[in-house]
Amino acid sequence: MEQAVVGYAGEKDAVLKRLRRVEGQVRGLQRMVEEDAYCIDVLTQVSAATKALQAVALSLLEDHLSHCVAHAAAEGGDVADAKIREASAAIARLVRS
Repeated sequence: MEQAVVGYAGEKDAVLKRLRRVEGQVRGLQRMVEEDAYCIDVLTQVSAATKALQAVALSLLEDHLSHCVAHAAAEGGDVADAKIREASAAIARLVRS
């Protein structure tokens, strides 16, 4: 099976670094709950972790649009239509989350 080249390939290390940071935030949240931290403090950290994940998602979406969708649009036809529908669905999921 041929492996597709992903839009974030050039930014893979940066994406992984950001995800590891989010992972650390989530571990910190677990510790806060284990230590009976004040509810508002936990909620503040949940919000920070959520924003960090949203930033990763937006970065990946931008890479997808500028790489995968742009290439498909240049190709045209059914491939372009499918990539645009796929990107629209991804955007809708992000907006709903």
